[in-house]
Amino acid sequence: MTPEIVVEVFSQALYVIILLVAAVITPGLIVGLMVAVFQAATSINEQTLSFLPRLLVTLFTLIVLANWIFSTLISFATELYLSIPELIG
Repeated sequence: MTPEIVVEVFSQALYVIILLVAAVITPGLIVGLMVAVFQAATSINEQTLSFLPRLLVTLFTLIVLANWIFSTLISFATELYLSIPELIG
């Protein structure tokens, strides 16, 4: 196994990780920004106010995207396992 193959497999794994994390984190970031704008407009300086909406949106996003997340992980793992003979040889 050459270093180029290791780097390629590693970059594919990082791409999958970044894709899945971005899909889960982005809605929470948007809700956090909306709550921050609301807090700035109303002069409410409560730090815990933005925690619950972000938590709920993140949990809801995980529930909605669970099928896609697992299918993406399974397809990556399947491709990786099927390419083992090519990687070794």
